[in-house]
Amino acid sequence: MSVWSHFIHYYKPYRRLFFTDLFCASVVSVVDITFPQVLYFLTHGVFTQSPVEITRVLGVVAVGMLILYGIRYACQYYITTWGHIMGARMESDMRQDLFEHYQRLSFSYYDRNNTGEMMSKLVSDLFDISELAHHGPENVFICTLKIIGSFALLLFLSVKMTLILFLVTLLMIIFSIWQNRKMKAIFMDNRQKIAGVNARVQDSLSGIRVVKSFANEELERKRFDGSNLQFLDSKEGSYRIMGTFHAGNGLFQGLLYTTVLVSGGFFIAEGSLAVSDLAVYALYIGIFMNPIDVLINFTEQFQKGYAGFKRFTDTIHTVPDILEKPDALPLTPVRGNIVFQDVSFRYHQNTQVLDHVNITIAAGKTVALVGPSGGGKTTLCSLLPRFYDVSGGAVLIDGQDVRDVTLKSLRRAIGIVQQDVYLFAGTIRDNIAYGKPDATDAEIMEAAKNASIHDFIMGLDGGYDSYVGERGARLSGGQKQRIAIARVFLKNPPILILDEATSALDNESECHIQAALERLTQNRTTIVVAHRLSTIRNADEIIVITQDGIQERGSHETLLTQNGLYAKYYNIQFEGLDELENG
Repeated sequence: MSVWSHFIHYYKPYRRLFFTDLFCASVVSVVDITFPQVLYFLTHGVFTQSPVEITRVLGVVAVGMLILYGIRYACQYYITTWGHIMGARMESDMRQDLFEHYQRLSFSYYDRNNTGEMMSKLVSDLFDISELAHHGPENVFICTLKIIGSFALLLFLSVKMTLILFLVTLLMIIFSIWQNRKMKAIFMDNRQKIAGVNARVQDSLSGIRVVKSFANEELERKRFDGSNLQFLDSKEGSYRIMGTFHAGNGLFQGLLYTTVLVSGGFFIAEGSLAVSDLAVYALYIGIFMNPIDVLINFTEQFQKGYAGFKRFTDTIHTVPDILEKPDALPLTPVRGNIVFQDVSFRYHQNTQVLDHVNITIAAGKTVALVGPSGGGKTTLCSLLPRFYDVSGGAVLIDGQDVRDVTLKSLRRAIGIVQQDVYLFAGTIRDNIAYGKPDATDAEIMEAAKNASIHDFIMGLDGGYDSYVGERGARLSGGQKQRIAIARVFLKNPPILILDEATSALDNESECHIQAALERLTQNRTTIVVAHRLSTIRNADEIIVITQDGIQERGSHETLLTQNGLYAKYYNIQFEGLDELENG
């Protein structure tokens, strides 16, 4: 019932539209039921009178019927137009809610789920919701009115024949329920399989440069072919069940007409039913059968919509790992004193990544984290803005536990420059302004100058309005990195995290970026994760972290004199450079 209560919740903003739609639906149903009753009135009363009287009554009936069908036209227009608009608005609300929920979910959710599947839930799964939201209550309401109304009038014409009709209808309902259970499972499988197709497409297209560089187009084709065929098998299974469902119900409808014909003929022969009554009875059978036919066809739509909405609610009800406390306070003003206090961390179902780590960073100081991959350097940095929460211990900023402050104020206080820079499809101006959406042009240009990218931008045909392409495909790695640095300059945070910010760059780009980073780190508390040890010589403290925890800590000169792990890493890097230069 939680699924249904959640679905009904989306009708609340459109209650007036919804109830007006149901009112119009009831008017349409009453008008449809009226015609056989008018015919019954004419055949049993009016047509037995004089021609003059018949003509007079027919004139009145014609005017009345025209008025009724005029009202029906207006109501049907409202149902078709505004009923669908209501459904589309509800679908839009659901899509907005799902997108906003995706924004709230923590990194661990994205670690476990594929982007293509999430896109499928956001787009494909909600396609059928609009029709379900509109036609669901309306179809059930109209069909219920028509079935009850026509059934009552059928009883009025012939109780015996109607009871026989009811038995056949009952068998039809039992068959429909049985088939409906099968359809529910197969349509849910359809959703899962098309999500798999979307995931495969997204994965392949996102990595298209890698695919082409390895000439693995055929491998990707085969992988997609597998996902595509699985979806095809699921669709074929659904069509087989639908074929049985629709053909079976068609058979029962034929049985209903056969029952009316045979039983009606029998009762006429018996003398308990007039021929004219059978004609009117046949008209009501059409009205009785029409809503049943509508419900049969609606079942497919319902199962598709329900399957999509079920997957939607499963995601909406996913509780984010990172939650803000109800009494959380803003982190302000921020000086930048950072303490990792006895911090431990493990990913879901994985081994321990950090174990009882203690680090103190004074405001305005720079601390560098070095060591082999997998030691937990990036994870440690991710705990500061609460991308993940500690498994044990605490992370403090200016003496406040980061779990006790609002997420917005916490993350606004921290600027991050990573190795893998993400640029949004749009202009250079848009991407720099992402650090401060309301920034002026002067502020954007100043940030670009500080990041040593202004001259390059002005050399482009479009200047700051130049399009960067998807993920910044039209720019080099160094250019994207400097735009990312400009973005952080514009944000102007008191705390800075540099995560392998120069490790993938050539020497010339690194020189430009290193100069920009030195300007960026001035008067900010900075944590640097680096493999290139030449970039961290001036750090106030260097901490060597391995899978066994903190191994060494101290200044560059101190660690070299200790002749430990840091000295080993340093010598390996610079002996290699010496060999290249001598070679």
